[in-house]
Amino acid sequence: MAEIAPPPGQTDEEIAKRVQAGDSEAFGELVQRYEAKLKRYGYRFLSSREHIEDIVQNVFLSAFVNFRSFDPDRRFSPWIYRIAHNAFVNALKRRDREPLPFFDPDVLFPHPVATQRPDRDLEIKQTRELLDKLLDGIDAKYREPLVLFYYEELDYNEISDIMHLPVSTVGVRISRGRTKLTKLAAERGITL
Repeated sequence: MAEIAPPPGQTDEEIAKRVQAGDSEAFGELVQRYEAKLKRYGYRFLSSREHIEDIVQNVFLSAFVNFRSFDPDRRFSPWIYRIAHNAFVNALKRRDREPLPFFDPDVLFPHPVATQRPDRDLEIKQTRELLDKLLDGIDAKYREPLVLFYYEELDYNEISDIMHLPVSTVGVRISRGRTKLTKLAAERGITL
């Protein structure tokens, strides 16, 4: 009996419904779509390449084992990025052997989220260039939202879902991360 090919151009959520209906091979399509993205996210989040491939494979294993918990009426990308976020945070904890700080002033004292500006495309291009050069000098709590926003092109709401933070805190961290990035560039004599 010939195997029926999936319809072209299916959304992640449609593929997820197939996986939940018992088509475990459809999960491979999601792996193909997200493997490079999650590795890129991991490289930038952890700022080291050690064990990224193993961590990403564990992310997919965890996602597959817990696939029934995914709600296909919601977007797939924040769900898989949340699993990756947890895995990368755990890797940071193991690597640094120190707990992440409990008191986070960004959550307790958030500032208003900045509004969109017309020079946004130029800002994104310049920020990406700075991130490429200086990412290792930014604290992880600012690095992660910057990577998700500028490289993965996720919006504040999606980043909020992934990081389990209020949307306003995401905005604060992106704003403060950009400020720290600019300051670090000035200290190192880097201009754009």
